[in-house]
Amino acid sequence: MEINFNVLLKPIRGSFPSSSPKVSPGASRNKICFPSQHSTGLKLGSQEWSWDISSTPKSRVRKDETMKHSLAISAVLSDDKSTMAPLEEDVKTENIGLLNLDPSLEPYLDHFRYRMKRYMDQKMLIEKYEGPLEEFAQGYLKFGFNREDGCLVYREWAPAAQEAEVIGDFNGWNGSNHMMEKDQFGVWSIRIPDVDSKPAIPHNSRVKFRFKHGNGVWVDRIPAWIKYATVDATKFSAPYDGVYWDPPPSERYQFKYPRPHKPRAPRIYEAHVGMSSSEPCVNSYREFADDVLPRIKANNYNTVQLMAIMEHSYYGSFGYHVTNFFAVSSRSGNPEDLKYLIDKAHSLGLQVLVDVVHSHASNNVTDGLNGFDIGQGSQESYFHAGERGYHKLWDSRLFNYANWEVLRFLLSNLRWWLEEYNFDGFRFDGITSMLYVHHGINMGFTGNYNEYFSEATDVDAVVYLMLANNLIHKIFPDATVIAEDVSGMPGLGRPVSEGGIGFDYRLAMAIPDKWIDYVKNKNDEAWSMKEVTSSLTNRRYTEKCIAYAESHDQSIVGDKTIAFLLMDKEMYSGMSCLTDASPVVDRGIALHKMIHFFTMALGGEGYLNFMGNEFGHPEWIDFPREGNNWSYDKCRRQWNLVDSEHLRYKFMNAFDRAMNLLDEKFSFLSSGKQIVSNMDNDNKVVVFERGDLVFVFNFHPNNTYEGYKVGCDLPGKYRVALDSDTWEFGGHGRVGHDVDHFTSPEGIPGVPETNFNGRPNSFKVLSPAQTCVAYYRVDEHMSETEVYQTDISSELLPTVNIEESDEKLKDLLSTNISNIDQSVVVSVEERDKELKDSPSVSIISDVVPAEWDDLDANVWGED
Repeated sequence: MEINFNVLLKPIRGSFPSSSPKVSPGASRNKICFPSQHSTGLKLGSQEWSWDISSTPKSRVRKDETMKHSLAISAVLSDDKSTMAPLEEDVKTENIGLLNLDPSLEPYLDHFRYRMKRYMDQKMLIEKYEGPLEEFAQGYLKFGFNREDGCLVYREWAPAAQEAEVIGDFNGWNGSNHMMEKDQFGVWSIRIPDVDSKPAIPHNSRVKFRFKHGNGVWVDRIPAWIKYATVDATKFSAPYDGVYWDPPPSERYQFKYPRPHKPRAPRIYEAHVGMSSSEPCVNSYREFADDVLPRIKANNYNTVQLMAIMEHSYYGSFGYHVTNFFAVSSRSGNPEDLKYLIDKAHSLGLQVLVDVVHSHASNNVTDGLNGFDIGQGSQESYFHAGERGYHKLWDSRLFNYANWEVLRFLLSNLRWWLEEYNFDGFRFDGITSMLYVHHGINMGFTGNYNEYFSEATDVDAVVYLMLANNLIHKIFPDATVIAEDVSGMPGLGRPVSEGGIGFDYRLAMAIPDKWIDYVKNKNDEAWSMKEVTSSLTNRRYTEKCIAYAESHDQSIVGDKTIAFLLMDKEMYSGMSCLTDASPVVDRGIALHKMIHFFTMALGGEGYLNFMGNEFGHPEWIDFPREGNNWSYDKCRRQWNLVDSEHLRYKFMNAFDRAMNLLDEKFSFLSSGKQIVSNMDNDNKVVVFERGDLVFVFNFHPNNTYEGYKVGCDLPGKYRVALDSDTWEFGGHGRVGHDVDHFTSPEGIPGVPETNFNGRPNSFKVLSPAQTCVAYYRVDEHMSETEVYQTDISSELLPTVNIEESDEKLKDLLSTNISNIDQSVVVSVEERDKELKDSPSVSIISDVVPAEWDDLDANVWGED
């Protein structure tokens, strides 16, 4: 037996270095798969820094409070005659707070001072020449189409264009009467007077920007700041058109509900609106709001993360090859429809995050931002020139974050989604590609700090991300901002004022890789309790993580969900409750519950699940493409599986609901107390404390342990809070929920080496094979009813705001009945009223008779 006492309450340096192998990236989804994250690591030598900083043209002067347009120049700027005052967040270059948390970063003090100065200088320059950062990030009020003084004004930054005009339905696609003028900053503009007090360009009409190359060729492009873009669905591979979107007040959606309060810990439901229908089609925003949001709320999630919202011409890119950054994906509806969805989520108490892709852009010339690149230099383009501007694995374009207009465009994009649509935050995609000039390609991050702080660091991108997080939290202090980074860069999740990059959370991307490896390549006896536990706890002190066992990445074509890996073809024939579960299905459901609960309880400060995985959705995701004859069959969610009372998918769904409810009641995800007291590899048991709960996981495929000794902190009486083995969750009902587990003192108080596994108290439990149980300490002042209600497994499944048209779903969510082998599990109220005297069924009692209280634990070892 291996005993480990691991407390994540203080900095851990170099935790589990041997379990962080160097891994080379491979292809995943539409982008690269990077190696796993790493914790604080080793103390390494210092690095010298020498970057050139260009100067500011003296002509850039802010003359009044109105936002003035600026020349497209490098954003790596300093003004020799300006004095950089301290920022309001009291950022200091001399004292980097991040180094106090991790002294191993001390050799890289020069790096942090350099990038902090770059950030401070950039922010001060924006404030000097454009006004506050919040005003600078309102570029959408100046660029694109806007109403000004009885005119419709259109502005576009295209310094490389020789001539330009606006075309569309309003002028018969002939721009000869709507030529645009170019100013000294490369901005083309035109003022189009109203006609009969109405805009000359009608709402919902098509428009494009036509301009001439230096070689005399004219091209048509979608305006960069367009708010809506559509395509003729009747024509194969038809190009998109920009759409002028300015609905009259009667057609404009008005938000009715306030944003919900920021949760202490996000329980995130990752969803793709388009593939959320049970039918082989693209689902709409309104259908998702009415049909799917109630399911999310019923499963006790508090956050929805929406993928593929920003317009992308190629559906199969999963939304990650964005073409129009300010436009909603028109496949699922128009901007007002998306607002309806977000407002509906807020009415259910759900915060809504949007996937934002600022790491790259689609290389689509006809429909996207790349169409504005006609071979000009980086300072006149949204993207870097040459190889630096192209991601060879993603086949996409890379932004020049040192460009003033790129900063305006991207920062304004963030404010647009927050203010126009009332989103509550972001998940930034592909951050690793931004942080390094090598984009992580062919890199294996080992945790060596030289990998994070060297000439390979893209300081331009780092400064942009610092500005972005500063802006987001200033506009909306309760925003939740998550970074998708697999390199493990230190400071990514710390405030900008400390020298960090400012994200609230980072995705714990090593965890799903570990689970997939175990499920695919190791038999149950070969599972290492130390290794899986280390993967879950190996994260940086004070930098919060979102843990997940699987996301959309693990479900794409060529791979399988965890449930499908565990049960494979048996999911087609062995999921009926009308027959006994096969060993494969019994094991698969048991491990599916354990893997997700273990990840949630130990892996981070938040939890994420991808749509459908909560009930073990089978198969994989495959978007319509030529290779599958443009089929939608694998690009949907089969809700009928979980809605069918006779299928076992409902058990995994019920446990997912209970996991989230457990956190709702005990707030263990937000607790800083996380103590792993036992990693028993011989018996395949892991014991740990998180918050006020004690968790016992038995991964052994066969062994049930009676009277297994469990260490804990506080003395008293413990009872079951959540048990994966209950009948409601497809288990065998072996653990008694009304058994009192009294603690015994261990060793000398205050002397850990004399305690049991480093814990001052202990109690004994029954731990059946391949089960997990969470125990809570009973408050002696609680009534028996209150104690009973603390048992998550005993609660009625909740009914939430579901429209009357959803009566079938409403009935499903409010009923807690499942037929299993002649036994009936029912809610307490229904049991007492209807089934108490029935001779034809056996009752799985929620209350153990008092005379059973003193029986030895082995009585619970029988089915």
